[in-house]
Amino acid sequence: MNFELTLEQKEAKIRFRKFVDKYVVPNAAIYDRLEETPLELIKAMANEGYLSALIPSKYFAKAAESNNRDDRGENIDDDSCANISKEMDSLTWGLLCEEIGHASGSLVSLLTVHSMVIQALLKWGTEAQRSHWLPLLATGEVIGGFGLTEIKTGSDAKNAQTTAVQDGDSYIINGQKKWISFGQVARVFLILAQVDGKATAFLIEREREGFSTEPINGMLGFRSAMLATLNMNNCKIPASNMVGKIGFGFSHVAGTALDQGRYCIAWGCLGLAQGCVDTSLAYSTERKQFGVSLKEHQLIQELIADMITQTQAARMLCYNAAFLKENKDPSLIMETSMAKYFASRTALKVASDAVQIHGANGCSDRYPVERHFRDAKIMEIIEGSNQMQQIIISRYGYQRYLSSQSK
Repeated sequence: MNFELTLEQKEAKIRFRKFVDKYVVPNAAIYDRLEETPLELIKAMANEGYLSALIPSKYFAKAAESNNRDDRGENIDDDSCANISKEMDSLTWGLLCEEIGHASGSLVSLLTVHSMVIQALLKWGTEAQRSHWLPLLATGEVIGGFGLTEIKTGSDAKNAQTTAVQDGDSYIINGQKKWISFGQVARVFLILAQVDGKATAFLIEREREGFSTEPINGMLGFRSAMLATLNMNNCKIPASNMVGKIGFGFSHVAGTALDQGRYCIAWGCLGLAQGCVDTSLAYSTERKQFGVSLKEHQLIQELIADMITQTQAARMLCYNAAFLKENKDPSLIMETSMAKYFASRTALKVASDAVQIHGANGCSDRYPVERHFRDAKIMEIIEGSNQMQQIIISRYGYQRYLSSQSK
């Protein structure tokens, strides 16, 4: 297994870092305080091809045409539009999530939920759904949101209480979803509802009557992820908005989305951890205590050594997941769970050590490690909590053991 980056991947990583340094690093703390991500930044990401990176090229004709016309319908000269048609391989996509995570955990969640909707549509959507939504998702004209969690059902998402009742060629949706990343600005949501007790997935457009959102503020981390509560009060949608079949909602559609989400979060955690390492190396070099720089103190060296080692271990798990994903290996699901589990634990531990190295400064919003520490805790919860990953991974271990014993 070769984890060496190709020339194209190395160049892509450099481009991603330049974008992050220009658009994200100078403003991430400001966005965190304001609890918002400007639409201009989202558009800039779309223009770079970051929102379309996982969409097959056959869906780009409409997207490119739309993005190359101004409000009067006339052609415009915008070189950035050409990026929309550039698909990324699995490793390059991971590198993108890593570089974004290096500066902002909140912004990683945009790539996460948006790509979760895309992947679910690619695998389980009808051709009509894909032809309509994928070009809009590619240009960023529409942001996708994923509505699974409810107030009373967190990890037990397959028993969500939101209901969908058939009414002729329509469905009436009633229920509430909470903690939805970018729910304040997303225009189409993939939500899970019960149809006669069977978990089923539906697309719900923001403009539907009976659908509304409420912003969620004051969060520990992911403050600029624009979280929202989704309210569906007799929200009527056409039956054609069903994704997959009745009963496929959790096991198939949401399963595909969550696998994608865990992959993105694993790489985002890697980026967050690396960001803390980089910041701590710089700070411990410049800061002096007892007449020498912090880096000369053995206990600081111990912290730095552990941070570097743990981050590199997380990187190897992410690279392995990328290799399996690119090769469509069936072990991908379990390996991605392990990558997300370990990388999120690593992110929190490394961020905690980074705060320790910075001392009181690490508790100030003048330094990014304070925000990384808060965001890292959220990483342990989203897209399947670490406790859920432990259950999944341990069951897998027992299955492998029993299988080996029966041979």
